[in-house]
Amino acid sequence: MAERAQITSVEAIESFRSKLIEYVSQMRPALGEAGNEVVRTRAWLQGEHRMTWEHELRLRLRRLEQAKQDLSNAISGQLNEAAALHRVTVQRAQSAVDQAKAKLQVMKKWGQEIENRAAPLMKQVDQLHGFLAVDMVRGVAQLDNVLKALEAYRNVTPTHRTTPASASPAETGVTVPEPPAAEPDGTEETK
Repeated sequence: MAERAQITSVEAIESFRSKLIEYVSQMRPALGEAGNEVVRTRAWLQGEHRMTWEHELRLRLRRLEQAKQDLSNAISGQLNEAAALHRVTVQRAQSAVDQAKAKLQVMKKWGQEIENRAAPLMKQVDQLHGFLAVDMVRGVAQLDNVLKALEAYRNVTPTHRTTPASASPAETGVTVPEPPAAEPDGTEETK
């Protein structure tokens, strides 16, 4: 078993960390823009666009009333050719009023529908925004801690290896000097 771990992918962790930071920094504005787009669409449907069609309906109702008044004057003045022309004008004005009423009806429907459809989606966007703001930031901090720990581990100097008592000199590669040879009279030979 090796004394030291072979750390070869610290750069991969650093790269992942930097890509994660880049991802979070790009996603936050994108999610904010998505939320702003829903708010703008809601304001447009329930406010600006609706007010435009309410104003247009009032104008068209005035034109219809004027066309009806002109038709009434033509009929009372016994102007048959003019009355026929005014009838066409009244029909066109009535059609324009009906169109404006239909547009307003659609605007009211979509004003309510956007709330029903956008609310669940905005909840998901808010959850994702919270995930980016909290969990991903924690993830980056955790990666920082991992990198610091790996760097500290990398800087640790190895200590002496101890040979297990049961290992033979041949297994460890250590040569042990032989004891001096003994003379037959029991004295040791000196060299």
